[in-house]
Amino acid sequence: MGRVYDKEFKEYIAKLVVDEGNKASEVAREMDLSPKTISRWVRDYRKMIKSKQEGIDYITPSEYKKREKEWIDKINELKEENEIIKKAAHIFMKSQ
Repeated sequence: MGRVYDKEFKEYIAKLVVDEGNKASEVAREMDLSPKTISRWVRDYRKMIKSKQEGIDYITPSEYKKREKEWIDKINELKEENEIIKKAAHIFMKSQ
């Protein structure tokens, strides 16, 4: 009987191939897995993407960086909006 892997691990490995662009054979060698097993996980992952299921437990480094950049951009945008509101409030307070 073969080894049993949890769903999150399988998804993580598939993301390394699909989202990160790594070769399945390289990932198989690095992770000591069968290339056929990885191919099956990639196929299942692509099906899951089509059905748009969420629930991310493992994320790849590029996904993390992308999300981090989006959050930083949003924070900067909100800071800028807050400064505008502060200035407007200051102007309205002066006029009273």
